[in-house]
Amino acid sequence: MMMHLPPDFIQNQREVFGLDGEDFVRTLPEKLAAAAERWGLTVLPPFTLSFNYVAPARRADGSPAVMKAGVNTNRELLNELAALRAWDGAGMVRLLDSDPQGGLLLLERALPGHELADLLLPATHKPGLPSAGPARDEEATRIAASLMQRLARPLPLDHSFPTNADWAAGLSRLRLAFTGGTGPFPPELVARAEGLFADLLASQGQPVLLHGDLHHWNILSAEREPWLAIDPKGLAGEREYEVGALLRNPMPMVGDWPDLRRLLDRRLAVLSEMLGYDRQRMAGWACAQAVLASWWTYEDSNPPQPDWPCLAVAQALQ
Repeated sequence: MMMHLPPDFIQNQREVFGLDGEDFVRTLPEKLAAAAERWGLTVLPPFTLSFNYVAPARRADGSPAVMKAGVNTNRELLNELAALRAWDGAGMVRLLDSDPQGGLLLLERALPGHELADLLLPATHKPGLPSAGPARDEEATRIAASLMQRLARPLPLDHSFPTNADWAAGLSRLRLAFTGGTGPFPPELVARAEGLFADLLASQGQPVLLHGDLHHWNILSAEREPWLAIDPKGLAGEREYEVGALLRNPMPMVGDWPDLRRLLDRRLAVLSEMLGYDRQRMAGWACAQAVLASWWTYEDSNPPQPDWPCLAVAQALQ
């Protein structure tokens, strides 16, 4: 099976996964060819690639699907597989088949597949058109809140999902990187995030299964349900934690929107009304997560740099 992989994708595999990434790139054509034969697929040219190989496919009966392939030692991919099994299509694209040893997932394809971000971006980034108004953003927030209601469920027994405490611990690397300081990160925001994580983790409610990255780019229009989630991280934490990704998206545009504080207040009001979640805890989690997400960007980027739009959201949520 002949395949051209973008140089950036190959470099991502090497930088993030080392020798496992190089092995993944080398064996990917054969793995996809074998899976296509085993599952009766025609695999089409891929979507834009980052850390996993993701491509549309057609099954033998003509129905659409998505082939997703990743490094089989990548814990995130295995967590996604476990999360997809737990949701079993309720508010989430269905897992049609899998080969965990090969790092392969065959997924339902959400069609027409418009991203929830499409409700906002045409109105905010096309010359001559008005900026996104409260009504349009509220519509998107209500759609996301309805999907959160569909996804809410207890953790599976004997699960191995990471916890939000595991994720929060990553922020400690920031201080280590700058010998106790905060480098290019605003010190008051870092201290605020550290304090919020400590307080909220110590007082959080019963952990449930969370998507972990539920935002405007990971919610697609579909036929089986009006909207379906994709790309779950699979995370254990209290319900209020889930809204953090939504509040700091769509990235990077949201960081430049005027009156960001008021927009976030409106979103929090809608989420509190529809979900019954504690507004103060949602805002606190979202602020801390935004700083953490900016630090993750710093760790992953070359050259290292913070995610400034994330920090703008954190600032607005103080």
